[in-house]
Amino acid sequence: MTLREAAPRPQRPAPRVGRTDVVKRLVLGRKLRSAQMHETLLPKRIALPVFASDPLSSVAYSPDEIFLTLSLAGIAAYTYSWKIGLAIAFVMIVVVLSYRQNVQAYQSGGGDYEVAKTNLGGTSGLTVASALLVDYVLTVAVSISSAAQYAATTFAPLREHQVLVAVAAVVFLTSMNLRGVRESGKAFAVPTYVFMAAILGMSALGFAQLLAGTLGDAPSAGLELRPEEHFVDGFTGAAAAFLLLRAFASGCATLTGVEAIANGVPAFRKPKGRNAATTLLLLGGVATTMALSIVTLANVTNVKIAEDPAKQLIGPDGAPVGPDYHQDPVVGQLARTIFDDFAPGFFVVTVATGLILLLAANTAFNGFPVLASVLAKDEYMPRQMTTRGDRLAFSNGVLLLALFSIVLIVAFDAEVTRLIQLYIVGVFVSFTMSQTGMVIHWTRRLRVEHEWAVRRRMQTARVINSVGLSVTGTVLVVVLITKFTHGAWIAILAMAVCFVVMKGIRRHYASVTLELAAEDVDQVLPTRVHAIVLVSKLHKPTLRALAFAKAARPSTLEAVTVANEQGDADRLLEEWDRAGIGVPLKVLHSPYRQMVRPVVDYTRAIQEASPRGVVAVYIPEYVLGHWWERLLHNQSAFRIKSRLLFLTGVTVTSVPYQLRSSSAAAERTEQADDAVW
Repeated sequence: MTLREAAPRPQRPAPRVGRTDVVKRLVLGRKLRSAQMHETLLPKRIALPVFASDPLSSVAYSPDEIFLTLSLAGIAAYTYSWKIGLAIAFVMIVVVLSYRQNVQAYQSGGGDYEVAKTNLGGTSGLTVASALLVDYVLTVAVSISSAAQYAATTFAPLREHQVLVAVAAVVFLTSMNLRGVRESGKAFAVPTYVFMAAILGMSALGFAQLLAGTLGDAPSAGLELRPEEHFVDGFTGAAAAFLLLRAFASGCATLTGVEAIANGVPAFRKPKGRNAATTLLLLGGVATTMALSIVTLANVTNVKIAEDPAKQLIGPDGAPVGPDYHQDPVVGQLARTIFDDFAPGFFVVTVATGLILLLAANTAFNGFPVLASVLAKDEYMPRQMTTRGDRLAFSNGVLLLALFSIVLIVAFDAEVTRLIQLYIVGVFVSFTMSQTGMVIHWTRRLRVEHEWAVRRRMQTARVINSVGLSVTGTVLVVVLITKFTHGAWIAILAMAVCFVVMKGIRRHYASVTLELAAEDVDQVLPTRVHAIVLVSKLHKPTLRALAFAKAARPSTLEAVTVANEQGDADRLLEEWDRAGIGVPLKVLHSPYRQMVRPVVDYTRAIQEASPRGVVAVYIPEYVLGHWWERLLHNQSAFRIKSRLLFLTGVTVTSVPYQLRSSSAAAERTEQADDAVW
C-alpha cells in the first residue's frame, strides 16, 4: 500500500436491536439530533395549550374553592362570590399585563428567577426559584387530583380509586413529555381547545337560557346549607372579613401557571418575546371570561357545595345528606342543568374538563425542567438537570417532577381541598419578587436611555410593573394570613428546604472547583513510582496485569498476595518460582483472615515511606456477562479498590480480563442508548 492510499475503514456490524431499545422507541419515538432543536419550537397555536392549560383549567376548581370557603357561613355568604370573582379577574389582568413586560425583557427561560437574580441578587433569585419549584410540583398534584375527581363524577366505578387514577395520569403525562415539548403540545392541543369551546359554549347557552327564562336550577338547589357555629347569628364582623379574604386567596388559584410562559419563552418561535406576550394576552382574556361566567351561572342556578357536605348540606326531609352523598363539582352541576335534555353536552363538558385538568399539569412539566436546567447551569442543582434526552427534552427534570408529584398525591390522598391550601403561596412569592425586579430593571434602563420614544415605552412598562407589584404583594399578604394555619406553612417549609439544599449544592460545586484548580506544584513529577500487582492465583489475569505494570516502567515492581493459610502461600510461591516470572512476590500474612486491611496497610506504609512518590496498584478483574456471575467474582477486588481510592498518593488501575460470557454483555452495551430517557 502506497503512502497515498488510505487504509479501508473497518465496517462495524450493525448491533442487534434489543428489547429495551424497542420499548424506548415505542414510548419516545425516534431520536433527534441536537441540530434539530429548531424543529421543537412552538407556534402560538400550540404554545397556548402547552403553557396556558394550567390557568385555563383552574376555572374548573377555583370557583369551587370560592364557594366551598363561603359555604362555612351559609347561603348568605354566596352573594359575595361574584364580587370575589371580579377581584380575581382584576388581579389576573394586572398580572398578565405585567408579565407581558417580563417575557419581552428576559427571554432566556429563567423567567422570574432570572429577573430576581439579575435585579435583586442571588439570594432573591434562589428564593423565587425555590417557590416556583414547589409550586410546579403542587400544580401537578392539584390538577391531577382534580382530574381524578371529575373522572369519579363521570364514571362511578372510579370513585373509590382516585389515588390510583391520579398516579396513572402522572405516569402517562411523564411518558408524553419525555417525547418532547412539541410532541406533547400537539397531543394536548385538541383537548385544550375542546375544553375552551365546551366551557364558553356552555356559558353562552346558559346565559341565553337565562335571558329566555328557561334556565333551570342546579341538582343541589333544593338542598339547604347549614353554616358553622361562628356564623349562625349572621355573616358580619371580623370573622366574615377573614372568610372573604380566605375565599379570595383560594380563588386566586386561577392565576397559577401564568409564570410558566416566562420560563418557556425559549420554546417559542421567533420573535420569541412577542409571541409569548401574545399568548399571555389570549390566556388572560379566555381564563377571565370562563371563570366569571362559571361563578355567575353558579349563583343564578343556586348551586350549593359545602366543605363538609355530609353535615352541612340538609336534604328536603330536614336531615343531613350523610356520608353517602357524592358532591359534584360546580362545572359538573352546571353541565347537568344547562344540558338537561341533551346528555351528550353534559358528557362533553365533564370529559373535556377532566382532560384539561389532566393536561394542566403539562404546564408544570414544561416549566419545571427548563427552570431546573437554568438552575443547574448556575450550579444550584445537579448538572444532570441540563441533560437533554433522546427527544431533546430535559428528561431528568421531567422524571424528578413526576416523582415528587406522585409522593404528594399519595400523601394527601388525591384530595383537592387539602392540597389547595398548600397552593399559590409559591407563585405569589415569585410574582411579587419578579415585579419588584422589573421595576428596578426599568429604573436602571431609564438612567442610561435618552431617546424620547424609548423612554416613554420604558416608563409605561415601569408603571405596569409597579401596579403589578402592589397587587401581587397585597395578594401574597392575604394568602399568607388566611392560609398559613390551613397548610400553607407546609409549602413555606418546602421552599425553605429547597433553598437550603440548592445553597448546599452551590457550595459543594464551588468548593470542588476551588479544590481542583490547577497549580504549578501539580505539574511536578513524582520522585519514584512503586508498582504493586495484586495476586490471588497464577493465571492469565495475573500475567496480563504484570505485563501492563511492566509496560508502565515503574521505579520498582512487586507482586503481592494475601495468605490466610500458610499452605496456600507455599504452593503459590512454588508455582511462582517455577514460572520464572522475574518479579518478586511478597506474601502478606493475615491471621484474622482479612483480605482488604493487609493490602491497604501495606500500601499506606510504602506511601508514607516516600511521600513524594506514587504507589501504583494494579488489580486484575474479570469482565463478566451476567448479573449472577458478578455475585460470584470480583468481590475482594471491589472492596480493596474502594478502600485504596481514599489514600493520598495512590493510583489504582483495574486490569480487565474478558471471560467468554462477556461478549453477550458487550452486545447489550452497544445496543444501549447513551442518552437518558
